Amino acid sequence: GPSGAPTRGMAHVLPTGRNFYAVDPKAVPSPLAWDVGRRLADALVERHVGEEGAYPRCVGLVIWGTACMRTMGDDVAQALALMGVRPRWQEESGRVVGLERMEEDELGRPRVDVVMRISGFFRDAFPHVVVLLDEACGLAGFGDDPRIFGAKPGAYGSGILALLESRQWRSDEDLAAVYEAWSGWSYGRAGMGVAALDAMRRRFGAIEVAVKNQDNREHDIFDSDDYLQDHGGMVATIRALRGTAPKAWFGDSADPSRPRVRSLAEEAARVVRTRVVNPKWITAMTRHGYKGAFEMAATVDYLFGYDATAHVVEDWMYERVTDAYVADPEVRKFFAASNPWALRAITERLLEAAERGLWEPSASARQTLRDALLEAEGWEEQR
Repeated sequence: GPSGAPTRGMAHVLPTGRNFYAVDPKAVPSPLAWDVGRRLADALVERHVGEEGAYPRCVGLVIWGTACMRTMGDDVAQALALMGVRPRWQEESGRVVGLERMEEDELGRPRVDVVMRISGFFRDAFPHVVVLLDEACGLAGFGDDPRIFGAKPGAYGSGILALLESRQWRSDEDLAAVYEAWSGWSYGRAGMGVAALDAMRRRFGAIEVAVKNQDNREHDIFDSDDYLQDHGGMVATIRALRGTAPKAWFGDSADPSRPRVRSLAEEAARVVRTRVVNPKWITAMTRHGYKGAFEMAATVDYLFGYDATAHVVEDWMYERVTDAYVADPEVRKFFAASNPWALRAITERLLEAAERGLWEPSASARQTLRDALLEAEGWEEQR
């Protein structure tokens, strides 16, 4: 039988306990996903008009396969809604059997060009949806220039994490060069995985708003590198191509009845307050010993990475992380007993952020980090 979340219109997954398939790919997007995606599109347009006094002309959208499996296609539906194209479903099966162009009076606004950066898993699991999106671009009247890009066939990711970990980068141009090298293949009716670096640069250079959506509360932008690699990398690449930063927005459809759009900076601040420096979360990590310390170090890495790419972490966030992860004596004891390498990684990353000008530490924070680094190195030598 089918799998999925009953809260996402998948009540027919019950009863559980059967051998299940993940999703019927030909039923993407589902009617519920279309409703959510259309609301996300409306919220995006409304926010842009409120801030800029004009409709957006070109939006960059990150689309993941895992999210598509959970939601039955919220992101796909948002792309279609922005372009003013509606799916047609077969009533008996719920499968998508075609597309139709929405009339201008029904749409009530200009059509928005959408440039999509798809994940390798989305490419592999939903190839016919890729073709569907490409058909929608043509139906909306946006011409033959490719608008769907991803990694080379057989490859996954955007290369950004490896570059950040190597520390061998200096500017937006360095970040963009790697993102382009990993994302410069087009997908659609003309071919799946065609080298199209010039087209990618042309299309990304037109993006005004870079968007990534999240459909649940089980994880956040600072507990996985995928967010900063795909979304942050997109923002950095656009900034390098345009010379100015695009708007970076975050769509939240965790409650499908109330989809909303925040700025990425607002989302970063929300996650730092509610999870990253939340004493309850930190205490929970201390109960997991070595792995808990690793998760704390990874959180700092991802926070740094999103700031390096999208410039969304403010000084107060770095200060609070320093206070909570490094200055707190009880947390320091936890690192000493469970994973001294994690404390060293955290302090080195925070000091690197300062050296790169991502924040200006207070005198006390800078001294705390230096002392902690020396202490962690001493612990490692004792082992």
